[in-house]
Order: sequence, then C-alpha cells, then structure tokens
Amino acid sequence: MHDLKDIRSKPDYYKEKLSKRNKELVTLLEEILTIDQKKREVQTKADELRKRKNEIASEISRSKDDLSKTETLKSESITIGTTLGEIEKNEIDLTFQLNEKAMWLPNVPSDDVPFGEDETQNKEVIKWGNPRTENWIKPHWEIGAKLNILDFERGVKIAQSRFTVLSGMGAKLERALMNFMLDHASERGYTEIFPPILVNKEAMIGTGQLPKFEGDFYKCENELLYLVPTAEVPITSLHKDEVLMLDQLPRKYCAYTPCFRREAGAASKDTRGIIRQHQFNKIELVKVASSETSDKEHEELTQDAEEILRKLELPYRKILLCTGDIGFSAMKCYDLEVWFPSQGVYREISSCSNFGSFQARRINIKYKLTQKDKPVFVHTINGSGLAIGRTLAAILENYQNEDGTVTIPKILRSYLKNADKVN
Repeated sequence: MHDLKDIRSKPDYYKEKLSKRNKELVTLLEEILTIDQKKREVQTKADELRKRKNEIASEISRSKDDLSKTETLKSESITIGTTLGEIEKNEIDLTFQLNEKAMWLPNVPSDDVPFGEDETQNKEVIKWGNPRTENWIKPHWEIGAKLNILDFERGVKIAQSRFTVLSGMGAKLERALMNFMLDHASERGYTEIFPPILVNKEAMIGTGQLPKFEGDFYKCENELLYLVPTAEVPITSLHKDEVLMLDQLPRKYCAYTPCFRREAGAASKDTRGIIRQHQFNKIELVKVASSETSDKEHEELTQDAEEILRKLELPYRKILLCTGDIGFSAMKCYDLEVWFPSQGVYREISSCSNFGSFQARRINIKYKLTQKDKPVFVHTINGSGLAIGRTLAAILENYQNEDGTVTIPKILRSYLKNADKVN
C-alpha cells in the first residue's frame, strides 16, 4: 500500500513508475486521485457543517430568552443534521471506494529494475555451475516413478491431479532437504519459526496476496481463514501493529511450512511432475529491516538462497526481474532458476524480493531510531530458501546416472544415514 499524501504530492512520479509495470495502472491511479479529491472535499464540507452546528448550540444557550431566534436556530440545526448525515454517508462510501481501489495498486519498481514488458526482458546477472546436457537423462517424473519414490496415480486417488505421494527414499530426501535448508538458515543467523498454516484475511491482505490473487488460494468454507500459500504470510505478520527499535533490526526468520495454491492462473502449465503442485513444501527466509539497510539485506538474503544451490552443486542462474514481470508487492526481485537437463532449461526455484515499506504499511509495522523519534515503516524482504519439491526434482535430473540410479548430493548424505544413491 502507498502513502496517499505522497501520491498527492508527486502524482507524475507514481504515474511514470507504475506505467513501467503496466500503462493501465495510470488510469487506476487517476481514479484513486479523483476519489481522494472528492473525499477531501466532502470532509471539508462536513467539518464546516459540524463547526456551524457547534456554533448554533452555543448561540442557542445564549439566546434562551429569545424564543423566535431559538426556534430559527433549532430549525437550522435540524437541517444541518440531515445534510450532515447524507454527507457522512457519502464520506463512508468514498472511503470504501478509495480503500478498495488502493488495494489493487502495486508497488513501484526500484530505480535499478530494468524496464521490460514480460519475462523475456529479464536481466541475467550470473550463471553458476556446469549444466549437464546428456540426451539420455530422463525427466524427474519418469525417473521418480521408475525408482518408486514419486507416485502420481495414488496422489490423484487420494486427492486430485497435482497432488503427489512421496515414498521411501523420496520422502526421506524431501525431509533431508527440509532439515538441511533449515540448518543452513540457522547458521546464517535466521531464527527458526514454526507458524500456523491457517491465516486470517488480514494477514493475506497485509502481504499483498489479497485481493488481487483471491482465486489462487484455498479458503475454509465457514471461517475467514486461508491455507498459507507461503510462509511469507504468517512470518511477515509476526510484528503486525508493532513498533520496533532500530537496534532490534534486522529481524531474520526462517520457516518450514507446507504451502497450498490452487494455481488458478496456471491451469495448463507444468501438468507433469512436481514443478507446479497444489500442495508443496518450502523453506522461507524473511527479514524485517530498516529503510537504510534493506537493499543490503535483500542482496544478502539472495546470497543465502544461492548458497543452498551451491552446496547442493546444482547449476543455476540469477535473474533480475524487469518491470513487467516483477511481483505485485515487490519493488525489486531476483529469481533463482535451477537447471533441468531433461528440458534444457532453467526453472524458477526461488524468488527473493524487497518490498520496501509496501507490506509494512498494510500490516502496520514501524520502527524508531530512538525512543523520542517518530516511528516510520520498516522494510520487509523475503525469498524461498528453497522450494523443496522443485529442489528434489532438480536433484533427480542433475544427479541421474545412466544406469537409472540417482546419486545423492554429498551435503545431504549425513541426513540419510550416509546413503549415497537412490536405486
């Protein structure tokens, strides 16, 4: 969410920035400014009427002996009261309209985000590792089924498509990855959290999941609770309505949660394998930082996620997302994409975003330099560290052997009683 006073004071700046995301956003911004202007005019009129109503009350108390004047003043007060009631109703309607429109306005991109209309114009920052290109490497869903560690048919039997049963070494590898990633984050100074996986609507709105992505989430039918699409939602909401001190920042958190997404906007994408599931496991990294240090903290969080891929020795590349591809709440975002040799492509495995004060304004998290200072909004940062299912899929392909076995990455063997292969 944006500061309306700031938008009012420099509308051309916001129009220029938002048009780089989508030119249609300029129309939305103009609608917001128009409603805001009407609301302020209505508020001014309401204040004038309230002031006059108070003046009348004072005049009546001073004119008790002049019945004619008193009756005239009372009549005027009644008329003002009726008019004021209508104006206040209009003010409530305009406030609702303003809040509703403002919720659909995305964050403005940072100055160093490249301009582009879609993902084809993202900027590659680095590549790491040596991608395998052997033509005999099978896709992860084939090798996983052959090794009896991924069971797609039983996933459908139990639930529906895009749910998968992991068994034997598949389940153990998933758990090993989870523990390895949490251990890595702890070593990097993140406090481990195990949050609720049902969250309220305010938490979803606060992190920018709602209202824009309503169709992507699973919601409890009789309660306003949602299954988490990512641990970003509950972890970022930990400090809702709090004022922190500068010396308490940055706050660094990591969390494992199962995540749930209907993927309504991606109905025909990645229907095979475990790249795009309705239920998946993920380790999330979240930071709450000061505005002065958020750029540095964002870079370091991204490096923390990259280090996981390096320890697993999985080839990847880092992409700086352009204005047309960046997420709704983010002002800057790096995607980490891991190599999938069966397809000959890099696939997203983590998005590391700096949201600036955008989420903090919605959730109301502030900090003070000193006790005497006025509180200001924190900056929030998050990234997957990593999506566990996608990491498992990448291991099944990148560590595949021609005899149909899969070598276990060295870093994971201590979590698996020193097993070195899946066969």
